[in-house]
Amino acid sequence: MSTFSPTVTLNNGVVMPQLGFGVFQVPDDETTAAVASALEAGYRSVDTAAVYGNERGVGRALASSGVPREELFVTTKLWNDDQGYDATLRAFDASLDKLGLEYTDLYLIHWPTPARDRYVDSYRALEKLLADGRTRTIGVSNFQPAHLERLVAETGVVPVLNQVELHPGLQQRELRATHAALGIATEAWSPLAQGALLKEDALTTLAERHDRSPAQIVLRWHLQSGNIVIPKSVTPARIRENLDVFGFTLSDEDMAAVDALDRGLRTGPHPDELN
Repeated sequence: MSTFSPTVTLNNGVVMPQLGFGVFQVPDDETTAAVASALEAGYRSVDTAAVYGNERGVGRALASSGVPREELFVTTKLWNDDQGYDATLRAFDASLDKLGLEYTDLYLIHWPTPARDRYVDSYRALEKLLADGRTRTIGVSNFQPAHLERLVAETGVVPVLNQVELHPGLQQRELRATHAALGIATEAWSPLAQGALLKEDALTTLAERHDRSPAQIVLRWHLQSGNIVIPKSVTPARIRENLDVFGFTLSDEDMAAVDALDRGLRTGPHPDELN
């Protein structure tokens, strides 16, 4: 694992870097260079998804990086159209082929899509992949408390994490409390709210005080809050900056100032509305 990032021990004992690299909305032909820059900077966790269309680009970067496979933590996700037991297994095979890997470290159901009502069957397929050693951990993304509680009640297997939109403007406190009660790690996508909050006075003031960027303040807030975080960038300098968040600490007062920015701001769809 990276010497730069602290780690989180998931509920099945697998260790995961707390700070990783995301490739959402990065075209496949740009993904290889972006992931290569991230790996060179010291990231060891990379998060992609079938629907991003860039698993091949991630795979090319991993293959040419020279980083031993056991030092990497690779996540991908099942898209909504492929939910259902057999379809999930086929989709996983396709993702693994594009990544050029023998296994993933984490496989997630991307959205619950409750109107389809296939996420329990899909999760049973994930359990088979886990039992067969084809993925080291299984989890979900964008699940609400009711979805999580049903999944655990019907399968008895608690997801290792739930990846959700989470940033100072949308802190998901009820959901995080459910995670804590069930032993599920919280992972944040859109951790910087796509830049929507970076000019907030509270963040610019803290950035000036700590001689850091507002983005670094937000990432530090995530880490101290216990969230796993996967910022995205295609700019090498920004990729390095997003990893450079371990040389300072936010005080309780600083954390409270960021906590006060919560206002239900979503940059993506509500999980109950996407099917």
